Amino acid sequence: MKVDLTEGHIGQRLIIYFLPIAAGTLFQQLYNAVDAIIVGKFVGTVALAAVGGSAANITNILVGFFMALSGGCTVVIAQLFGAKDQEKLRRATGTSIAFCIVAGIALTVIGILTTRPLLVWLKSPENTIADAETYLRIIYLGVIATLLYNIESGILRAVGDSRSPFIYLLICCVTNIVLDLVFVIYFRMGVAGVAIATVASQALSAGMATVKLLRSTEAYRIDLHRIKFDSPLLKEMLRIGIPTGLQAAMYSISNMVLQVAVNLLGTTAVAAWSLSGKIDGFYWACSSAAGVAVMNFSAQNYGAGKIDRVRAGQKLSTKLFIGITFVFSGLLLTLGRMALPLFTDDLAVIRDTETVMFYIVPCYFMWTSIEILSGVLRGVGDAVIPVVIDGIGICLLRAIWILTVYRASHTLEIICLSYGISWAITATAFILYYCKGHWQGRLSSR
Repeated sequence: MKVDLTEGHIGQRLIIYFLPIAAGTLFQQLYNAVDAIIVGKFVGTVALAAVGGSAANITNILVGFFMALSGGCTVVIAQLFGAKDQEKLRRATGTSIAFCIVAGIALTVIGILTTRPLLVWLKSPENTIADAETYLRIIYLGVIATLLYNIESGILRAVGDSRSPFIYLLICCVTNIVLDLVFVIYFRMGVAGVAIATVASQALSAGMATVKLLRSTEAYRIDLHRIKFDSPLLKEMLRIGIPTGLQAAMYSISNMVLQVAVNLLGTTAVAAWSLSGKIDGFYWACSSAAGVAVMNFSAQNYGAGKIDRVRAGQKLSTKLFIGITFVFSGLLLTLGRMALPLFTDDLAVIRDTETVMFYIVPCYFMWTSIEILSGVLRGVGDAVIPVVIDGIGICLLRAIWILTVYRASHTLEIICLSYGISWAITATAFILYYCKGHWQGRLSSR
């Protein structure tokens, strides 16, 4: 079922479109939590640190970059769909799939070659490197499936179909959990079993999305004869996608800098940092869904030339996301902390995880403006300024914080403080830029 975001009541359309995306990402995060429970309980603290520490940051920076880069494809397709340009929409779909294949091959090679050097460079605890290397190499072997599902679900969401990606993701997560139980508990394959389960389930979801697009009769269907690069469309996709990819990479790099600081505190702190990510990942999943929803809403309406609708969508999205943020913050500080013993019996890990959540969760409300405004700007094709703001306000500031404040006091609390401070500064910059209205000039000149 497709939702035309250029027509009808804005709030109703946004909510109908947003809910399947949010449900899918939340269910995926539930899988990640179950995955952490299985690893923590049946493999151990070292394995939990190996999968969720430096390994997670490495996959975020490499896989995350290419996935964000493909966001340029989604924006262009959403704009063409809003403009009802059927011929360009066909060429854009073929270009997107071709890009996915080339990027997947490149990422597989780069990832496998850089796995161990990056783990060592990040000063990963010695006892976690072997497991982390095994996990990453298997993940990279299946990365084409990951990118394919990401870009195909992006195509479907760009044309207003957020329900189909949710169904595929639901099946993927259930399959992943079942395979985790089989490979880790029954066959005792450790982190290798976790990685194999992840790759197999992602290949399944990519296969289902591919069949959906092959069978479609719409202009955005996959036509094997059209899987090739269209130079003007590829250029536009890269114009939007490269800054978005760099933005994602900078986030990951800043997180890697923080991960190095955490790694220096030992395996317990690394496991706690990883576990806190599993718990508050439920909020970040919902945040990501909000960003995708507002980006595609803005892109479709930009393509249709409906400027006022873009502005109204931003205002309503901000109000809705602020409400969601406060609900999640309350739940994470109560139920989230109560759930920690489900993941591990290590009291030291539980204590450090509670510390991380206490310092970071109350600052979530500052993130709302960053997510919504950057989504609007990406949707209308203004991709450079968000990178500059994020690069200075989050990435550079956190690096300076670690090199100065953390160097003077090596504590987990000092690392956590960098989040709230960097979010406050970055949110302020986004609000000021948005209010100046330069992006509106871009729209009116279309």
